[in-house]
Amino acid sequence: MADDDRNPEEEFQELMRRLMSGDMTGIDPEQLSRLSGMQIDPAMLQAVMSQLQGAFAGTQEGVDWSLAERQALHIANQDGLGVTAGQSSDLSQAFALANLWLGEATNIAELSQPARAVTRGAWVSATLPVWQELAEPVATSIADALTDALGQQAPDDMQEMIAGAGRLMRTVGGSLFATQLGHVVGRLSTEVVGGGDVGIPVMPDGEAAILPQNFADFGRDLEIPDDQLALYLATRELAHARLFRHARWLRLHVISQVRDFAHGIRVDTDALEDLASRFDPSQPEELRSALESGALLPARSEEQTAALTRLENLLATIEGWVDVVTEDATSRLPAAARIAEAVRRRRAVGGPAEQALGSLVGLELRPRRMREAAAMWRAVTDAVGVAGRDALWDYPDLMPSAEDIDDPARLVERVVATSRGEAAPTDAMDDALAQLLAEENLADQDRDGAPGREESDGDEGTPGDQRPV
Repeated sequence: MADDDRNPEEEFQELMRRLMSGDMTGIDPEQLSRLSGMQIDPAMLQAVMSQLQGAFAGTQEGVDWSLAERQALHIANQDGLGVTAGQSSDLSQAFALANLWLGEATNIAELSQPARAVTRGAWVSATLPVWQELAEPVATSIADALTDALGQQAPDDMQEMIAGAGRLMRTVGGSLFATQLGHVVGRLSTEVVGGGDVGIPVMPDGEAAILPQNFADFGRDLEIPDDQLALYLATRELAHARLFRHARWLRLHVISQVRDFAHGIRVDTDALEDLASRFDPSQPEELRSALESGALLPARSEEQTAALTRLENLLATIEGWVDVVTEDATSRLPAAARIAEAVRRRRAVGGPAEQALGSLVGLELRPRRMREAAAMWRAVTDAVGVAGRDALWDYPDLMPSAEDIDDPARLVERVVATSRGEAAPTDAMDDALAQLLAEENLADQDRDGAPGREESDGDEGTPGDQRPV
């Protein structure tokens, strides 16, 4: 069919197809003017936009996070396996004994609700709100950048017409990102053994869980009796959940640091513009691949690197405490040392899904200094005991810092002094602050005794009366 023989709807469809694919050749303002004068009715416009949306029918403008949930649950529930009565009973017994052992290893109280065995799908449903919160800054950045890239390619006289395509591009970008996040979380549900496996508090507050199917996969090649493995993992899971339940400020502290990192993410506009110039909404595979590989995220900025270092130190401080408490609580287990080493190696390397999460949002949840942090907590425990050690989680300003991981002796000296009711040893910063306060006090005294300010001797009026004479 010749171009002149096309009806208005076909011509408009062709124009929108070319706009969305980034093909601007041969489109002139006269053509747009002619189309705008045809008074295309809303029903036809809706039909055209529905055709363009194609695979994204039913999505709304922006990021539709329900896509992430559907995709994650689809992967998590593929095997259709539930938790058997035997698995639930075995893990309940393991959790019960682990709670008793933890009572000897930490002063932090038990959870208010029992830990449980959960399916992969239940883990997805419980943790997805946290994943969404962490990923939202990246999703919004990518969707907005896609829209901006499309708008920058169009001439000024086409901006009004391209606005609709821009909204669709935002929807497409957000939908693809949500789908990819769901894919990653779904795959992650096939790898994690417990709620605290990834280091950050993804489970609801005060909840602990083990995934029986993944527990079986984890122990398959270790040649360790299942009862010992279950006891160790149950103890570690409960220790992690207890800590976040006790230090209620800690969850917000971790999530805030993750979001500080995520908010610093900027999309590689050159890579995005190149992708947008050839992007076809009906064939989104290239964009999907770019999202999953991390190709749209440029190298970290200095601010992001600093934020990631702070997060790694925080996660190491948490994991180090969990390690020490778990080691003490499971000292009766013959295979405890072997299981601990397997868990540490697993946390240090991460599985394929966790690596995919790093590509998608640019964040690697690796506690790189976990061994050093564990050594710090061991030194504190030896010096002041369980109660003194756990008291460091009572308030945010008591928690050990990265400098304490570097120099545990300084931390030990401080907590020992505190336990004896003595003044804590000062450092250079404390001395500088004391000097500054002393200078301010001296200045205040000089001002109080300055000429022109006379104090009454008490003969007139009330003592201390400073009324003018």
